[in-house]
Amino acid sequence: MIATAQMTFKVASEEREFEQVHELNYSTFVEEIPQHEVNSARRLVDQYHSENAYLIALRGDELVGMMALRDRRPFSLDLKLGNLDSFLPKHKKIVEIRLLSIKPGHRNGVVFKGLGKLLFRYCAQQRYDLAVVSATVLQRKLYDHLGFVEFGPMVGTEETPFQPMYLTPESFGERARIFAPSAGTIGMLREPVNLLPGPVGIAPDVREAFGRPPVSHRADGFKQDFQHVKQLLCDLTGSRRVEILLGSGTLANDAIAGQLSLRTGRGLVLSNGEFGDRLIDHATRAGLQFNVVRAPWGEPLPHEEVARAIETSPEIKWLWAVHCETSSGMLNDLEGLQRLCNEQGVALCADCISSIGTIPVDLSGVHMASGVSGKGLGAFPGLCMVFYNHEMLPSKVLPRYLDLGLYAVSDGIPFTHSSNLLYALQAAIERVKASELGTAAAERAAWLRG
Repeated sequence: MIATAQMTFKVASEEREFEQVHELNYSTFVEEIPQHEVNSARRLVDQYHSENAYLIALRGDELVGMMALRDRRPFSLDLKLGNLDSFLPKHKKIVEIRLLSIKPGHRNGVVFKGLGKLLFRYCAQQRYDLAVVSATVLQRKLYDHLGFVEFGPMVGTEETPFQPMYLTPESFGERARIFAPSAGTIGMLREPVNLLPGPVGIAPDVREAFGRPPVSHRADGFKQDFQHVKQLLCDLTGSRRVEILLGSGTLANDAIAGQLSLRTGRGLVLSNGEFGDRLIDHATRAGLQFNVVRAPWGEPLPHEEVARAIETSPEIKWLWAVHCETSSGMLNDLEGLQRLCNEQGVALCADCISSIGTIPVDLSGVHMASGVSGKGLGAFPGLCMVFYNHEMLPSKVLPRYLDLGLYAVSDGIPFTHSSNLLYALQAAIERVKASELGTAAAERAAWLRG
């Protein structure tokens, strides 16, 4: 969203906004530019309405300008040209812009500039690198100002001709000063891209949730919302229980180490990267008794060696490993470890900090697992989770902040909690669909490989 003293520019999300979209659509494309039949309701619902994202300009509650974006093929231009791709430059993700309309009386450049800024911000967030449009003759100059480039023959009819045009980040760069004279062109094109493992990019609705006024962690409404978020996490992972702590993934792993210190018997810690080595450090600092099996960075964990280590050491009662090793990108075989541990009667603990929210993760058979609000879930860092499937009771010997049993008997909120981080996490989880995680990861990998 972009707000000025008099105008608000945003993606339409409320029913009253959509209703005004239909009314403006009618007044522009029935009455002003006669493309559709007159009707008594004086509203025109676009044929692609359910697939459109509407960028709108509001003056108070009144919608005074809009444009629609749609990234599902075939585009309307596909139907008009037939060989659309033959005219276009190389790209990775394309969107079609349609239904640009500004109410008479607001065609003074203010609304257009605001919609232009919102357009490029939205395209950057969605990673579009090419936009196409059928520009009416009346709107051709507007698109010229945005940096659109004409291509192909005129389409449409003799009464209402359209000029196909496209926009790239490069062609927009030539016009960036129109929208932000004091800003650098690169800053207008897209937000900085972080190619490190974190922090992740934050979606607008997650930022908006984080910006709500804080709520007391003792308020009944917050407690209900807290339980709802815990259930969302369990639904996503298949775990029966989860505790949410204020801290990073290191805290979650320290809490797991604390629980392991209450068990009898030795453990086995596996490492094939930096974060496996950190688990060894967690276990050492917690005073745990354990053996170690290592593999070189970027190499799979040696399951046969792990099985022998367990079989030759009957005192081993737990195993601790990293699921997705961030340092190398190696995805370790969590299901295989689970089968092995089930066969040997060993409790499996897993560091799933980089896998939860990135790929489908099933924690239904895991003893304990750690996760975080950042990384794959796409929320702000600051919350960590410990997933588990058994009953936990408070301990008299663990530090209070590390005592997961104390969290369990306190409905998850034994101490002060952050409503801002929680509601941001909720918004982020609600964006994640477990059934689509594997596909999304594969698509991203394919995109990166070009």
